Amino acid sequence: MTATDTQSVHRTATRITEECLAVRVRMLNRTITTIYDDALRPLGLTAGQLNIMVVVTARGPISPGEVAHRLNMEKSTVSRNVERMRKNGWLAVTAAESGHKQQLTLTRRGRTLLAKSHPAWEEAQITAREVLGQRGAEAIHRAATTVWSRTAPA
Repeated sequence: MTATDTQSVHRTATRITEECLAVRVRMLNRTITTIYDDALRPLGLTAGQLNIMVVVTARGPISPGEVAHRLNMEKSTVSRNVERMRKNGWLAVTAAESGHKQQLTLTRRGRTLLAKSHPAWEEAQITAREVLGQRGAEAIHRAATTVWSRTAPA
């Protein structure tokens, strides 16, 4: 590699480091997810599992594929979590009326856990807002609302 090539690669790396939205969003995601996971850990729950529980409660019965779509998660990630949650007794997995798709519903135990998780979630919300600052939290909320309005199913 010539000195010019090295300088060009260095400039590219510097620009990506300073400007890349993907890097920043991924960093924020890991930071904020850790806050929620830490708060929910005493309940044996992760932020991702809590999100699945909320979607299943709000939209259920619902297929795992629809959960993945609504949360913009990989289907394999949803499947792994659903299996853990089923084994923990938090989710019921049944066949749809057509018999082709699985349907997810929260069990009594899952509803109890969701209710118990509320104080931990509140704690995580406060911590996340402190980390982000009010303007940062509002900016994330606005950006997410914009993205969801363009991509979310009806």
